[in-house]
Amino acid sequence: MMPETQEIISFDAAGVCGACRNMELKEAVDWAGKEREFAALLERYRGKYPYDCVIPFSGGKDSTYTAYTLVRTYGLKPLIVSFDHHLLRPRVIQNRERTLRQLGVDYLGFSADWQLVKRMMRISLERKGDILWYQHCGIFAYPMQIAVKFGVPMMIWGERSSEYTSYYGFEEEEEVDERRFNMFINLGITAEDMLGMLNEHPLFRGLPAVTARDMGPYTYPKRADLKTLQCRSICLGSYVPWDVKAHTEVIKRELAWEGDDVEGVPPEYSYEKVEDMLQGVQDYLKFIKRGYGRMTHLASIDIRNGRLTREKALAMIEEWEGLRPASLDIFLQWLGMSEEEFYAVATRHAVSPWRHDPATTKRGPELWDQPLWPTI
Repeated sequence: MMPETQEIISFDAAGVCGACRNMELKEAVDWAGKEREFAALLERYRGKYPYDCVIPFSGGKDSTYTAYTLVRTYGLKPLIVSFDHHLLRPRVIQNRERTLRQLGVDYLGFSADWQLVKRMMRISLERKGDILWYQHCGIFAYPMQIAVKFGVPMMIWGERSSEYTSYYGFEEEEEVDERRFNMFINLGITAEDMLGMLNEHPLFRGLPAVTARDMGPYTYPKRADLKTLQCRSICLGSYVPWDVKAHTEVIKRELAWEGDDVEGVPPEYSYEKVEDMLQGVQDYLKFIKRGYGRMTHLASIDIRNGRLTREKALAMIEEWEGLRPASLDIFLQWLGMSEEEFYAVATRHAVSPWRHDPATTKRGPELWDQPLWPTI
């Protein structure tokens, strides 16, 4: 279901996209051999450092399954690290606390400067048509910083990016490293770039200047420090076949993990992107820019896995995709931005030949917990 406007998409002579070809490569992987390789790799680190590994953790399905597997199946002692971006929804916080208690693990959470966050959301919206630059960078850079500070050389993330895109193929290693960070995580904007953009923006004149120290949580660790640590940063999905629906059933059964409603997504996908208050706005921006959103993404995964027909997918996309999220009201309130201004900025990022018409867009329903979200 993926359109030609998707980032880096390519189609071969048969009209098949790179992500689908990746799934063919995935089927050819010797997963039993990969699991043995993973078990041997873990033994090189087990018991030799303050923690066996660092696990970046949001409380969503993928990080929860990763933590569950590494603790319960492989018996590791991890340090669980969360970058709290201020947009965690109530149920995911409950999931996180329940998971940490049941697994019996050490946990470290970091909460970002909210006033700075709002400024960065404005900058990344204007520059990239994406409001979550600060999350992309903080979620990947901050746990790496903690690994350096605690002297823990093994980082273990969840799924590979090749589950969804063709930046990497299953025939190659996907290290979650600085190259990957600069390739597609930080949107081509470094923390140093963002610092300059913040201090030069006319809307922020008269506000306290942002310093390099303020940008610390969004800055990737120095290469020399990572080299000294001999850091490895890998995906569990490189060694274990990733199946989000099957994994969700595991964490529901074993950890009482709960899904939630998500804007623009039908109830049967209540496991998907439940963490973020503004996920609906982020997905709507993708629709404005590229003509597709999360429903297309999810339908494509299920088609590849033989769980959905293309005809049924088309009907679901028609019903659920492209709705104006109710959470946009909250976002505009936080940033002091009008809806007209939002559309003027967002539509500038549209990828030809797609064009979005806000005047014909229907409003989606409000999430159950939106009245509980902060208004400042």
